[in-house]
Amino acid sequence: MTKFATKVVVKMQKQTDFFVNRIVDRITEYLALDYNLEIPEALKVVYKSKVYELLQDAEGDLFLQSPSYIYELLKEEINE
Repeated sequence: MTKFATKVVVKMQKQTDFFVNRIVDRITEYLALDYNLEIPEALKVVYKSKVYELLQDAEGDLFLQSPSYIYELLKEEINE
């Protein structure tokens, strides 16, 4: 891989990480409000979820969806 290609891959990964972190922030806030949880409790729910696993999937594109949409997926998972 060329130096340029490596820089592009690193930049893309940083952007993906940024999106995922922003989504986690938002869905944690939604979860805390809707389920009357403290932030640390809500974070535990998010980090242990299948939805979070899917967000981390490098091959997937779930991180491109809106936080509201992803939160709806999380609520479905919680209510299963």
